[in-house]
Amino acid sequence: MKFQFCAALIVMTGMVPAGAQMVPSHAPALPASKAAAPSAKNVSMTPAMAVTGKPVAKVNGAVLTDRDLLREMYAIFPYAQQHNGFPKELEPQIRTGALQMIIFEELVYQDAKRRNMSVPPAKLTAAESELRKQFPTQAAYQEFLKEEANGSDAALREKIRRSMLIESYLNQEVSTPSQISTAQAKAYYDQNSKQYEHGEILQIQSISILPPNQTPAVQKEAKQRAEEAYKQAKLAKTYREFGLLAEKLSDDDFHVKMGDHKPQEAKNLPPPIVAAAAKMKLGDVSDLIQLDGNYTIFRMESRTPAGTTPFAEVKSQLQSDMQKEKTQQLRSALDQKLHKNATIETM
Repeated sequence: MKFQFCAALIVMTGMVPAGAQMVPSHAPALPASKAAAPSAKNVSMTPAMAVTGKPVAKVNGAVLTDRDLLREMYAIFPYAQQHNGFPKELEPQIRTGALQMIIFEELVYQDAKRRNMSVPPAKLTAAESELRKQFPTQAAYQEFLKEEANGSDAALREKIRRSMLIESYLNQEVSTPSQISTAQAKAYYDQNSKQYEHGEILQIQSISILPPNQTPAVQKEAKQRAEEAYKQAKLAKTYREFGLLAEKLSDDDFHVKMGDHKPQEAKNLPPPIVAAAAKMKLGDVSDLIQLDGNYTIFRMESRTPAGTTPFAEVKSQLQSDMQKEKTQQLRSALDQKLHKNATIETM
């Protein structure tokens, strides 16, 4: 059983050991999806705010604190726990998104209570038991309990119940209605068939020699390398044999992928390569092709004639894309509905 219902209990830095972290019950409703990890080593980081328990918002009188806000910020940007802070340029956006999310959660929770929704005792007990199992020792659990619920099992149980109500409500109002059937996806496919038309699709593997400059000496050395690579490539009989040569000899970025460019429309490839491919059979290796001072040899892996991609091939992705769009529409509409008559104050 996954803890999809524990959005309200996203752990603070260092509180839950590896393997015991809980995942949010739903993605941020308004601003954006989870932020990506910073790639640059010298990214400027803003330390995570100190938690004092001070209010950050009131929703129909219910107080939300900086602890609630920080939990949600970690849910949006979990890498902050590893880096002890948030990227300076993203922190305002993450904070805003987190604040909107915890307000949305509270509105959902209040409406669930207004509807007299409940969690079966057996399910609540099972969820509580499952949470305990995530901790390697009783001491680790007690530390978590102290931090999250002032040491009170009853208070923690109430937090779990709240999160389960939120999840149940959103399943009812968003997740279930946003499911896309095969028939719905097929109807969209039929009505938008031009989206799935494509030109000839080629998949090639390449070995490219890219001299760093155009000086005669460098060009001569590059040509010699290219001719040697060509001799070896012509002996390659399989995808793997050519790919291993690409890893060893090629200068282009595809060498880390065994030279594989993956299927793409021919119009996106250089014309000399397309012209050469038109005369080749699957498994053939091209002649040495010169492109603006660079040298390329490629192997023909697959060819798909121009046509329309069958529904069966796009069905899963299409259903997923349609469901994501419908989920966002339903979530946004729900957010607007819940805000309509709510009294919300941010600090």
